[in-house]
Amino acid sequence: MKINDTSALPDYIADKERYDQMQFRRCGHSGLLLPMISLGLWHNFGHDDDLSNGRKILRTAFDLGITHFDLANNYGPPYGSAEENFGRIFKRDFVPYRDELIISTKAGWDMWPGPYGNLGSRKYLIASLDQSLNRMGLDYVDIFYSHRRDPDTPLEETIGTLADILQQGKALYAGISQYSPEDTARAAEIMKEHGRSLLIHQPRYSMFDRWVEGGLLDKLEQVGAGAIAFSPLEQGILTNKYLSGFPEDSRAVKDGRYLKQDQITSEVLEKVKKLNNIAMTRGQSLAQMAISWLLKDKRITSVLVGVSRPEQIKDNVGSLDRLNFSSSELNAIRHILES
Repeated sequence: MKINDTSALPDYIADKERYDQMQFRRCGHSGLLLPMISLGLWHNFGHDDDLSNGRKILRTAFDLGITHFDLANNYGPPYGSAEENFGRIFKRDFVPYRDELIISTKAGWDMWPGPYGNLGSRKYLIASLDQSLNRMGLDYVDIFYSHRRDPDTPLEETIGTLADILQQGKALYAGISQYSPEDTARAAEIMKEHGRSLLIHQPRYSMFDRWVEGGLLDKLEQVGAGAIAFSPLEQGILTNKYLSGFPEDSRAVKDGRYLKQDQITSEVLEKVKKLNNIAMTRGQSLAQMAISWLLKDKRITSVLVGVSRPEQIKDNVGSLDRLNFSSSELNAIRHILES
């Protein structure tokens, strides 16, 4: 295990004005408000990353009113390391602010060898959450997700386990991720049968990945659940990063697991350039406009961003300054996306 903690930081005292500019939305029909920008620890919190930089990222986020930090059991690399490093940072900087934080984690993807470390069985979900709590040094998480639909485990078992976890007090709310509209509706029914509610769905959603518009958002509105969109910038494609080539420090060059250079075709770049021009006329960066475009739909409770530098968080939060779109802007964007 390699932990990079290269520079000492002063003791952390949160900015007294941290709630002055952040906007919050109610999550579905629940009593929970989420910041419209949330921080995901999918990347940049593994054991090969700079822990001091991670501390700066989390501090900056909270100082800007981002109260929601999102993790999963297999974030890293290696698996579990993002939770371990978050636990280290939490112990150093955020223990006094625990009651101001929404901390989430998930289980559903492969985590350990053998038949009990993957998918959606009761055995796996309960064991994984216990491990996550231990790694982070927490008594409970605020939201626990089924990270994906297990096609072989009855939905009654998976969702019933989430309800039992709520009953045990190990999580305050339950969510699902990347479930179809039909499975989402059934999951909400099962939770209701257990006397609980489905709080939230975490789908992949961006200008370039609009599958949720095919029925999921309508279904979430019907069942009273919120939505938090991940990969809003399409792994960096919906920024100005690749307009002039492939920077050596970019994800497409450094990490081909989630974004490959051949995904950024000339056709994709042409769309990005046109979208960037619209963003410039709006007085926004392309990243800001991509986030604003998602939040124009009130059914999107929050947008989940991942950053490698504190400055990127400030840019992301700046998207909240311009959430309205004119009909001509929306038509122009629609034309670009559908061309």
